[in-house]
Amino acid sequence: MISKFVREQKRYSYDNLRDIFECTSEKLVVIIRKLKEYGVLKSVKATNVQSNMSDLINEEIEVSDVQVEDNEHLYVFTFVGVIVVAGYILKCYPKYINNNNAPVNELRKIIKVLEKYSSTEQIIHMYNDSEESSSFNLLSVMIYLLNDYYENGAYTNTQDIIEYNGMGEILWDKTINETFTLLIDNRPYYTEILTRKKVMDDFDYFKRLHECILSIITYELRKSDILDLFEIMPVEISDEELSDFGDNEYIKYRIENELNIQFNTRKQFVLKAIYAYITHNIKLSSTDGFSMFGTNSFNLVWERVCSEVIDNKLYNTLGTLKLPVTLNSIYKYNDTLISIIEKPMWIGKNIEGSTFNKISKDTLIPDLISIYDRDNMFGFIIFDAKYYMIQLESDKELRGQPGIADITKQYLYQLAYKNFIDLHQINEVKNCFLLPTERKDVVDKGYVTMKMFDELGLQNIQLRQLPADKMYEYYINGDMMSISELNL
Repeated sequence: MISKFVREQKRYSYDNLRDIFECTSEKLVVIIRKLKEYGVLKSVKATNVQSNMSDLINEEIEVSDVQVEDNEHLYVFTFVGVIVVAGYILKCYPKYINNNNAPVNELRKIIKVLEKYSSTEQIIHMYNDSEESSSFNLLSVMIYLLNDYYENGAYTNTQDIIEYNGMGEILWDKTINETFTLLIDNRPYYTEILTRKKVMDDFDYFKRLHECILSIITYELRKSDILDLFEIMPVEISDEELSDFGDNEYIKYRIENELNIQFNTRKQFVLKAIYAYITHNIKLSSTDGFSMFGTNSFNLVWERVCSEVIDNKLYNTLGTLKLPVTLNSIYKYNDTLISIIEKPMWIGKNIEGSTFNKISKDTLIPDLISIYDRDNMFGFIIFDAKYYMIQLESDKELRGQPGIADITKQYLYQLAYKNFIDLHQINEVKNCFLLPTERKDVVDKGYVTMKMFDELGLQNIQLRQLPADKMYEYYINGDMMSISELNL
């Protein structure tokens, strides 16, 4: 299998893709169509403006069929993670990595971040859904089975063993009916007792099947150059072949019967994953297969990372926050910073002219809020995690910046909290966009301002590029980043 790196949001020409896939034009058309079908590749008009863009706007996407030697379009990957298509491995790394065309170490860490990000979902992504069809996601099932094994071990069933004078539960009925009894002073005494012991059945059909499939998966992932990328230890614990367990229909029949009597949730997941693996009976190298592990929405991952690393107080109750003055009658102990943002009130008129009001459920929702105390100087910081690649240089054109809607919303967040900040006598208010960078240190990129908001006494919105690799380290380890590192 051919393994290649591609960069998210980079504009690739038709010839670029042919060089990457090292194939004929006819085969490339088939691959591009499949990638577009599952929404991980988009096409835009081939223009000088587009070739320099680092973001993709929906209005720019061209809906057109792929033609051989197509020089009218540029192709954009909108995915971060690993894609297996038509026997090729595509390692898609984020758009902010610009100085390394083969960022192996960076992508390893990103995969750990993606695994943690999706760990709260108690589901296995067995299928890739597109607008036209659905395909079995072999890679996702493989990764799930290996990770599950290292967390929970092999699938096991136990047997009940009856033994003499054991340490387990005493079986009084069998002891009374099947052993010799001594009567002394009309009291029975038993020289031996029968006990029940649960032992693991090492020759259980499903345990052996599980171990066989794990060994097969390990071999295939290693051959495909994926095992090392996911930093998964190989599982080589079985010498059996799948055919040793019967044909596919018999294996599925046995699994169905086991599912009918198995009520352990984890074991059910494992059995269903094995069932799907047996049913589809394909390999990663299959030219018809399509698998992926990752996301089309890495911006949401970046938001989650920032929220957990920079101690988000948005959902904390006000009574738990350290503030310069105690709560007053306007705010309650159990209020949160998100709940006190004003909601729109709609005023309606009845036919006879009387009015009524309705409160909207929707309102402004900041990404994260931080409150700090530095030598009794309290600060209130409104952060917004933005997955942008801004070009803000004195000798270059401005591009890749957050839009006007992002800017105005950030100012409105300040207005939304103005009353709270004033009543609690908070000394400083800061406003900041958080953007990722491949650099190793925090970069002070400047700020954005609008005169109309300056006149209202609102703070400029500062720009900080955060070292993504360091942020991921914090996120994976559950650590916090000190606000002082941002130099706001």
